[in-house]
Amino acid sequence: MARGYWLSPPTYPIFLISLILVILVLLETYTPFHIPFIAEYRFETLLVAYFVLLAGNVFRGV
Repeated sequence: MARGYWLSPPTYPIFLISLILVILVLLETYTPFHIPFIAEYRFETLLVAYFVLLAGNVFRGV
């Protein structure tokens, strides 16, 4: 079998952190809720959520 890089599923806490960040951005964008930090850095918050999920896939045990 050829050696290669295999992705692993993220752990539940990592997935949950990423999901919560995305939900906060969606709530701040499409509802009247105002979350000060999220309002200023929506795109950056989504990037953090993506990289958290990516790290959970690339690194085993994270």
